[in-house]
Amino acid sequence: MLSLALAATLLTTGPVETAVTLPAQPAPLHGTLLAPEGTARAVAVILPGSGPPDRNGNSPLGITAQTYRLLARGLADRGIATVRIDKRGIGESAAAAPSEADLRITAYVEDARAWAAEAAARTGQPCAWLIGHSEGALIALAAADGHADNICGLILLSGAGRPGGVILREQLGPQLPEPRKTEAFDILSELEAGRTIADTSPALAALFRPSVQPYLVSWLALDPVALITAWDGPVLIGQGTTDIQIAVADAEAMAAARPDARLVLWDGVNHVLKVAPADRAANIATYADPDLPLAPGVVDDVAGFILRF
Repeated sequence: MLSLALAATLLTTGPVETAVTLPAQPAPLHGTLLAPEGTARAVAVILPGSGPPDRNGNSPLGITAQTYRLLARGLADRGIATVRIDKRGIGESAAAAPSEADLRITAYVEDARAWAAEAAARTGQPCAWLIGHSEGALIALAAADGHADNICGLILLSGAGRPGGVILREQLGPQLPEPRKTEAFDILSELEAGRTIADTSPALAALFRPSVQPYLVSWLALDPVALITAWDGPVLIGQGTTDIQIAVADAEAMAAARPDARLVLWDGVNHVLKVAPADRAANIATYADPDLPLAPGVVDDVAGFILRF
């Protein structure tokens, strides 16, 4: 018969989750460290995408796919610790959000660097990997620029390979009638030049309201190809072929800029890294299915790449 102490030990074996806090202004940032059983072979920080996804990859906009939590658990099973985070304004880090008018993408970039240093220190590793998903891939690239000491390498999942202005024009063009399309494109040109616009038509106010324009200026200035070219550390580029938000061409553009990077195309995998058809409705349905596992190969490819170094 097992002693109570031994039974308790057996029940607590396996990966262990610990709440972590990162000092920041105006309030601390919060995340979860998932450590594998035994000594971690490496550690990575999972950087979330645009909008309001939390540390698990869920969002009040109808996303409950648990993508980041599933990825963290899969990596823990392979000996890799992860820190997944609530970015400023989201979840437990809500109080750390500046006003919309004061937010810049550089805040997320500096936070990513700080999380990398914290993750490495907590796990006794010399550096941390950055796993960026969607917009998080762009933040990972910007964070790595000139900061190779704390960052082991980059895992870019479902990340854009073209500047934001190119993608916005591609997305808005078919949706906007004239003269709204011309107005939107003119505004984008001004923002790309670093100039804000005082007035926009009511039809475009939600997208280009004055308070969000400074953030857009900071975001539009980042070019993924230029950033990936400047980084000389290890890079894995992972992209699903049925992603309805980011195209395979984006992954290929980044890979062309870094021929030594590893490019992995997951057939029949969508933006939240799950098996999904190209049909839009069926594809989006997977965004709300927390019980659907990550697509075969995703965790193995990410873990295999990290453990090569």
